[in-house]
Amino acid sequence: MIDRRDYPLIAALAVGVLMMLGLSLAWGDSPISLPSALGDLMAGRHSVGAIIVGQLRLPRAVLGVSIGAALGLCGAVMQGYLRNPLADPGLLGVSGGAALGAVLVFYTGLAGVSALLLPAGGLVGALLAVLLLLGLVGQGGTLVLLLAGAAMSSFAAALTAMAMNLMPSPYAAYEVMRWVMGSLTDRTMTDVWVSLPGTVAGCLLMLTAARALDALALGDEVAESMGFRLRGLLGIQTRIVVGAAVAVGSCVAVSGAIGFVGLVVPHLLRPLTGHQPSRLLLPSALGGALLLLVADAAVRLLSGATEIQIGVLTALIGAPVFFHRVIAMRRIMP
Repeated sequence: MIDRRDYPLIAALAVGVLMMLGLSLAWGDSPISLPSALGDLMAGRHSVGAIIVGQLRLPRAVLGVSIGAALGLCGAVMQGYLRNPLADPGLLGVSGGAALGAVLVFYTGLAGVSALLLPAGGLVGALLAVLLLLGLVGQGGTLVLLLAGAAMSSFAAALTAMAMNLMPSPYAAYEVMRWVMGSLTDRTMTDVWVSLPGTVAGCLLMLTAARALDALALGDEVAESMGFRLRGLLGIQTRIVVGAAVAVGSCVAVSGAIGFVGLVVPHLLRPLTGHQPSRLLLPSALGGALLLLVADAAVRLLSGATEIQIGVLTALIGAPVFFHRVIAMRRIMP
């Protein structure tokens, strides 16, 4: 449920997302009339504007919104559940598992067989990662989850590096490296339909834990005394882990690894939501979508002969935010 106190913030973020979405559709190397192009696209007319918007700009914009929203929401949920402001979607190791699955598709040469095999490999890698993670965690608590996630991340990163090291072709290794850094370039509506169901399902599953996050801020014992089941098949931990894994895995499967969105956005918005975990979820989703659309616009503006990968740019945006946080904390700490 949306708190009335957050209406202005949510409205401002939603307007920002809509403005950047319109800019993303209208702006490009080929000048077009966006209303005419959208009219032709909806009417099924194959005009130049309709082809440019429908096949190039619309998939990129939709993925920017959906991936940014999923990463922002996942970061807020993970930080609320673990009560750790440094938690982010990559903490569970699912991003690494999805990246490893996609890299293996490159390594085996299956990427040239069908365009669908690359995102499929990412989804399979994410699924295997979450199954292994749940098996490792069992009935353990947040500390076990953190340790299992760190182990999964390290293991997946090592296997990914080994696969890249053994790539028979330098060109293939270069393509893998570019994919791992994250990008929304050259994506199609097929990529949108591959990732969107899992992204939406994972986000909805995480949102079911909103009230429990407020109770968990007071401790596990208090949350359990209020009737929230933390462990077990249908427990809060399982819902959060599975929801985050499905959402992030679906995103990484089509975009590669895009870091810092789920880490930075909740930090920026938390003071505006009264530091209440449930109130932070929707603003973080909108903030993540806005940040990724802005980063994608910056990529298109700054890129020359070689396009800057969006994962690199989000890291360059996120790192100074944490430098500022460190300096601010140093001033207030004794």
